[in-house]
Amino acid sequence: MTIGDALADARRQAGLTITQVSQRTCIRETIIRGIEQGDYSACGGDFYARGHIRSIARAVGLEPDDLVREYDVTQAAPQPITAADVFQPFTPVKLKERRRPNWTLVLLGALAVIVGIGAFHYLTKKPSHDTAADAKPPAAHHHQAKTLQTKKQQHSPPAHEYRHKVVITLHTVSNDCWVQITTATGQVIFDQVVPVGTWKTWTEHKIVTMTLGDPIGVTLKVDGRRLAITSAQTGVPMSFGPRHRVRL
Repeated sequence: MTIGDALADARRQAGLTITQVSQRTCIRETIIRGIEQGDYSACGGDFYARGHIRSIARAVGLEPDDLVREYDVTQAAPQPITAADVFQPFTPVKLKERRRPNWTLVLLGALAVIVGIGAFHYLTKKPSHDTAADAKPPAAHHHQAKTLQTKKQQHSPPAHEYRHKVVITLHTVSNDCWVQITTATGQVIFDQVVPVGTWKTWTEHKIVTMTLGDPIGVTLKVDGRRLAITSAQTGVPMSFGPRHRVRL
């Protein structure tokens, strides 16, 4: 019994038509009909023929491996035998392949040489003004340095001049906030309700104490650094003052 006969008998016993097998396997009916008649020309080669046999066999309830082995014995084209298979030497001969020049490496090498030459000329070439400066006598250099030092001393401020202050910035983001600022002696500098959406800035040169009422939704910065304010700090005095001396 041929492969086609076996597939056709199994299909009939399973109660299937060629159309139903085609729907299950997604193989065209002409190919299925040809395989059942022993014609594999529409398969497109041995590889596809084996695949079609496996799919049809599974659809009709047959074991595909036996049918594929029978196909290889009866239908598959034999592998061609070449002269190299017959006269194969005991030790394979390695043929040297002529390598083409790597133009990328050649171009990179040329670029490196050009860059090196340019860098050499740039480093060894001295500007004309440097030459003129080198031509000055040592006395001129000494006089020029002494003049610059004198000007620097004239423009330098006295060592005792310092700037010391603290900058407090408050922004009411979502709520009104009552703010009171007093000095170390108890003098009230500010005592108002700051409306929502308002920016206020105080610049003080001495230690001051700030007290906030309902600080939720308030952004507070001291010398540019933001402080975390919570509801627990309502009515709690906070002291700020100059921390650094900056030479003018």
